[in-house]
Amino acid sequence: MAYKALIEYDGTGYHGFQRQRADLTIQGQLESAIKSVAGQQATVVGAGRTDSGVHATGQVIAFEVSWRHGCQALERALNATLPKDIAVRELQEAPEGFHPRFSARRRVYEYRIYTGPIRSPLRRFRAWHVPRHLDASLMNQAAETIIGRHDFATFGRPPQGDNTEREVFVARWRWTDELLIFEIEANAFLYRMVRSLVGSMKAVGEGQWKVSDFAAALAKKDRSQAGQTAPPHGLCLTAVYY
Repeated sequence: MAYKALIEYDGTGYHGFQRQRADLTIQGQLESAIKSVAGQQATVVGAGRTDSGVHATGQVIAFEVSWRHGCQALERALNATLPKDIAVRELQEAPEGFHPRFSARRRVYEYRIYTGPIRSPLRRFRAWHVPRHLDASLMNQAAETIIGRHDFATFGRPPQGDNTEREVFVARWRWTDELLIFEIEANAFLYRMVRSLVGSMKAVGEGQWKVSDFAAALAKKDRSQAGQTAPPHGLCLTAVYY
């Protein structure tokens, strides 16, 4: 039986989603839990291969395993076995032909910047601390330039092949207390694309770049033209749409 599951995890202690031989990963922990519960080796496939330290509230996975006790029992058993920083939020039988990555039509990420003057211990693994004023209006002007289909070679590299074109449907910044949150929705993403975009837009927000500088960097399709890459711990995969 093929299963589809919605996964939430704190990526702080992991070397990303994708299984690695020696390092602790989300995929590795999920596969270990399935083997412990079902007594079978299963390969977990995810909708996105999040980097080390990146979190998720909306990661989608699929796997195949023989299980006779129903979806709810499997969900409970996995959650009883998984470490406390990984949870199965929903589990169901997967539709025929479903693939978490290739069936996905849109993915949504959020990035959080904490702008308080004093570091926040409770936010240290959830937001990038930038203790200075950032102009969200200018950052939103920069964000508007990436909406639509563009070549994003300046801001990332493809996980495979050489196609660096992506289509962005939503890109916007909003304030929530002292958190400046960037939401971006696209058909797919390049490797480190969101973090690179955030770092460059942060340069716009603090006045180091003009909006025109950001647009020019995008147009050059040259990775060396990007600004600072934002750290991973502010990033979260929040939704995948099919």
